Amino acid sequence: MHTSSTCNTLNLGILAHVDAGKTSLTERLLHAAGVIDEIGRVDAGSTQTDSLALERQRGITIKSAVVSFAVDDVTVNLIDTPGHPDFIAEVERVLSVLDGAVLVVSAVEGVQAQTRVLMRTLRRLRIPTLVFVNKIDRRGARHEDLLRDISERLVPDIVPMGTPRGLGGRDGAFVPFEDGDPSFTARLVDVLAAHDDELLAAYVDDATELPYGRLRAELGTQTEQALVHPVYFGSAATGAGVTELVAGIRELLPSADGSLRADDPVSGTVFKVERGDAGEKIAYVRMFAGTIRTRDRLPFGGGREGKVTAVSVFDRGAAVSREGVSAGRIGKLWGLGDIRIGDVVGVPHAKRGGEGQHFFSPPTLETVVVPARPGDKGALHLALAQLAEQDPLINLRQDDLRQEVYVSLYGEVQKEVIQATLLDEYGIDVAFRETTTICVERVSGSGSAFEIIDKDDNPFLATVGLRVDPGLPGSGVEFRLEVELGSMPYAFFRAVEESVREALHQGVHGWEVDDCTVTMTHSGYWPRQSHAHATFDKSMSSTAGDFRQLTPLVLLSALRRAGTEVHEPLHRFRLSVPDDVFGQLLPALSRLRAIPHTQTARGASYVVEGEIPAARVHELEQLLPSLTRGEGELESAFERYQPVRGEAPERPRTDRNPLCRKEYLREVAGVRR
Repeated sequence: MHTSSTCNTLNLGILAHVDAGKTSLTERLLHAAGVIDEIGRVDAGSTQTDSLALERQRGITIKSAVVSFAVDDVTVNLIDTPGHPDFIAEVERVLSVLDGAVLVVSAVEGVQAQTRVLMRTLRRLRIPTLVFVNKIDRRGARHEDLLRDISERLVPDIVPMGTPRGLGGRDGAFVPFEDGDPSFTARLVDVLAAHDDELLAAYVDDATELPYGRLRAELGTQTEQALVHPVYFGSAATGAGVTELVAGIRELLPSADGSLRADDPVSGTVFKVERGDAGEKIAYVRMFAGTIRTRDRLPFGGGREGKVTAVSVFDRGAAVSREGVSAGRIGKLWGLGDIRIGDVVGVPHAKRGGEGQHFFSPPTLETVVVPARPGDKGALHLALAQLAEQDPLINLRQDDLRQEVYVSLYGEVQKEVIQATLLDEYGIDVAFRETTTICVERVSGSGSAFEIIDKDDNPFLATVGLRVDPGLPGSGVEFRLEVELGSMPYAFFRAVEESVREALHQGVHGWEVDDCTVTMTHSGYWPRQSHAHATFDKSMSSTAGDFRQLTPLVLLSALRRAGTEVHEPLHRFRLSVPDDVFGQLLPALSRLRAIPHTQTARGASYVVEGEIPAARVHELEQLLPSLTRGEGELESAFERYQPVRGEAPERPRTDRNPLCRKEYLREVAGVRR
């Protein structure tokens, strides 16, 4: 149980597969806490957290939103997140600031693709999570077999906290287990003892001597440790089970006493950036320690700094102006013009790590954005740059040679959102080229290259040697030195490493190169030279610019010698179709290069699970309604990358790596000697 303190704060995420009802649950929680008098409806566009016009029109959450309510002595900052997989980047940014989560599962549709992706990530990050099975009032709502699905397909260590009654009707209710209920006690012992040897030993010695109070306390402890997950049933529409869920949030999820760390050095994370009515940048920050006050000069992002001009915190529904925001709270900060999503403010938090963490797969699609009016090209780039501030994973890429702008995508719905946002907020009408798949390059072997200063036709006053080796899957890019760190100024080493990481955005075939190790094997420079009157002579002195321009040349040569292989993204899928169309499905999957792994008959339907190239998922989505009379259900999520069969696709080069051709560089550089 939590200690009583008016400073206790719980930052709670509501997560779910699209249409499971998490925004409706948010409305119900706010109503139960007395924050709103009337419950909004998603289909009517009247909810508190879906404030964007497009969210109201489509009835889906696109941007994460924060609202606040009180449960006894705990202030709950509730963060409603998108459920549609196209907006998984919004969920990713929220995960780093959560104390706990409620994962919403539909009692009708059950465990879905996004549900599994979310729970897998919550468990990996050890975020305490309650499961709320919503829509028990809907026809087709399930109980026992759904619990079995949750245990088998989602997470094994679950503890049902009660039993639903009247499934499928408006009078459906949730009846919590009473203290000491024998079946509930037995379930608690079974699940909790698996994680506690002392509890298991006490049960073996004498099960009757295990007091219920000890089991309940241990349930709270193991829930806070993300070892077990209590399950509640209910309905956001009718309010069934919500009172019990609120009690569970209060009892079982960890809140923090911010007053205990309010005087520590400032530590926080920016998880959202938006623009105000006057175009000013507003940063949402989760505070882990310390206090940020108006007029403070605040370091952030590993070297940048700004002056905070205004602060607001969330209190009983809305953000209210305050002098400062302290540990445990979520605040909105004004005045930090250079701040970006993911920036650490102050010092990194020990348990949360630094910047650049990614929990989900990157976008696997991209498209070219084309303004309807050619004169809008400049305004389009500025508008997209501002959108990239709010969603860095759209990965804006400008191709100066072709005068084209690329954005990365998770899916077609995201494209519609970008189009509508550009028109509504910036007055820019755009179209899109055909969506293409983003591949990656993986290093096949080991390759080395070097350029020696003042030798051959090296036009730069620098010596750079690099070796490229493949890394383990998921290892990212590692930069190492095989030369003495003191052999030349540190700024030159930094220039080489930064240039390596930048150049790897486009490899031999134009795709980003990941999971590799780059080792610097040769280094050399000419010290600063001056004429008699102490005038700096650039023609005789190395600069960081020499290393920045030479490094991509050497790296590309090393990559060509090592060899790279293009890999395409692969999705896992789960497809449910009527049994009488199953025979037509398999040839269609074959045409789409999908590989079924399992085929299971379930009543009058078949469930097929397997893998399919990401490039063909949208085609399968379009084909499914006609193939299955509208009765087919498809779930898909990124699984891994696989080598491309046949000729490797080339990606057009952009100014992310203009130093891609040795001959071009030599022409630009000219003869330096």
